[in-house]
Amino acid sequence: MAYFPKVVRIVVVGDKSTGKSTLISAMASDSFPATVPPLLPPTRLPSNSFNDSVPLLLIDTPSSVGQQGKVIEELKRADSVVVTYACDDIVSFERVSTHWLPQLQKLEVKVPVLVVGCKFDLRDESRQVSLESLTTSIMNQFKEVVTCIECSAATLYQVPEVFYFAQKAVLHPVDPLFDYDTNSLTDRCVRALRRIFNLFDYNMDGTLTDQEVNEFQISSFGASLQRSDVTQIKTLVEQNVPEGVNSLGITFPGFIGIHNMFLKKGRTETFWAVLRKFGYGDDLKLRDDFLPVPSKQASDQSVELSGATIEFLKGVFRLLDTDKDQLLRPAEVDKLFDAAPESPWKDAPYKDAAETTDMGYISLNGFLSQWALMTTLDPRYSLANLIYIGYRAKPSAALRVTCRRSEDRKKQKTERNVFQCYIFGSKNAGKSALLYSLLGRSFSNNYTPTTVERYAANIIELIEGTKKTLILREIPEDEVSAFLSNKDFLAACDIAAFVHDSSDGYSWKKSIDLLEKVVNQGELTGHKFPCLLIAAKDDLTPFPRAVLDSVKVAQELKIDAPIRVSMKSGDSNVYVKIINAAEHPHLSIPETEFMRKRKQHQQLLHTFIFALACLVYSAPDLGKVCR
Repeated sequence: MAYFPKVVRIVVVGDKSTGKSTLISAMASDSFPATVPPLLPPTRLPSNSFNDSVPLLLIDTPSSVGQQGKVIEELKRADSVVVTYACDDIVSFERVSTHWLPQLQKLEVKVPVLVVGCKFDLRDESRQVSLESLTTSIMNQFKEVVTCIECSAATLYQVPEVFYFAQKAVLHPVDPLFDYDTNSLTDRCVRALRRIFNLFDYNMDGTLTDQEVNEFQISSFGASLQRSDVTQIKTLVEQNVPEGVNSLGITFPGFIGIHNMFLKKGRTETFWAVLRKFGYGDDLKLRDDFLPVPSKQASDQSVELSGATIEFLKGVFRLLDTDKDQLLRPAEVDKLFDAAPESPWKDAPYKDAAETTDMGYISLNGFLSQWALMTTLDPRYSLANLIYIGYRAKPSAALRVTCRRSEDRKKQKTERNVFQCYIFGSKNAGKSALLYSLLGRSFSNNYTPTTVERYAANIIELIEGTKKTLILREIPEDEVSAFLSNKDFLAACDIAAFVHDSSDGYSWKKSIDLLEKVVNQGELTGHKFPCLLIAAKDDLTPFPRAVLDSVKVAQELKIDAPIRVSMKSGDSNVYVKIINAAEHPHLSIPETEFMRKRKQHQQLLHTFIFALACLVYSAPDLGKVCR
């Protein structure tokens, strides 16, 4: 299956004479070998060895101190590790916890580990190593140990079980599902089960009726349940989880209880069969093959929410807004994402990137802006979260890819609904104030330098009544060169704004330096976009030379004169001007000295090529000249 590895690589380690090679040989031949070489070559078991139809590659390892480098190399490539000891050798058993398991931790081998007692048929009954004591002491101390088992290659006792459990630990891991510290399912596992529960709770009453339970069974395992089967399941759930059943059916705690029973019975493969059926990978996130994100053919395309998806999100907002105040509280947003692996907006770049009230409540515009931002920056993540919150339409229709910006430039118009504006400028020029004002936040005189890029997104209503989403991306001055070293950094830029403090001559000069640097890089990498000059802090006394220079420079660059704004007075018209400029991708593209020289060079080159072609076509036939 696509979510399984092509082969499971099991590395067997342990002290000398603990039975490593004999164990592998017995498994491969289904018999006890009379003799075995000191070190077996990699041994491949066919895919039909166990039910999951995945081949195993068993790796024997040397015991000599001089070859420990080889052991370390193999361990770092392992999918699963078997650590052996001899049941008739107490020292080898003690070295499992004093040497081998600490060694794995030191090497940061983060794979399932099985502790296997070999030579079970030879152990001294009077000095036997108790499997029970092994299980309690070692598994409590080393969380990576998933199973302890004893076997005998001589009698083939539990030899297949060793490698079955080693494979099972890889294909159907317990750790993502169960937290041994809390003795309960992991938070991410509960969230995944909640989404699956919600898919079958058609009337959204918090319970699964007998019919809904049966439909879950059919979807998960391809087989229906008899009425008596459902009754038996409900009885069993009620015995283990009293609140798991009510008069309407099985509640979510009961649904959790059913899956807890799978774990207690060691049926992790059944648990994972359910999760994988509904698209989950080992990290309990939706797999990429479950997320058909439309492909961009060029880097200057963008991805947006489709119209139908926006209407779906509006409906979700109305459903959550139970008090009809046109706002969602943080707790209501958390509830929206209770079936997602985590709430996606709690960390950068989405945290504080949308308009909220002082209490942290988010409006419909802020809600839709967050989704637009997430779709722009990470379409796959956005699609996954749409599915987590209950989007049931065709996933491939949830998002749309825009035309290339270069094509929009030729057509002299664009059909984009979301525009990303890169904000450049010197420190303390007023860049952050632009972002804060877009989010409706009050102006503050407190200045904190921006050290990492950040975003702000909101919906802007234009004069003709249409609405567009504007995303501002603030680029720290000290990071511009690092960002520009990525040739596709400017691909997502629909429009660039260069901000300067109108009262500071240095800030003005720096903004022009940055403009030339950015635009020239765009010319070299094939990314052209409109540019605006923004003279911030218009409430302060302007720097005289900057005012005169700005008009002259704008004329030389063939772009509009600087837009004068004061965020202290709450000037929001600047955002409409940014959108208007972005809607005309063929205009406001600066022409720097570098670009003029480059254009002249290209024109001379074309003239030379044309003249050379004319010369070739007008020349006499060389063959006739030779004769």
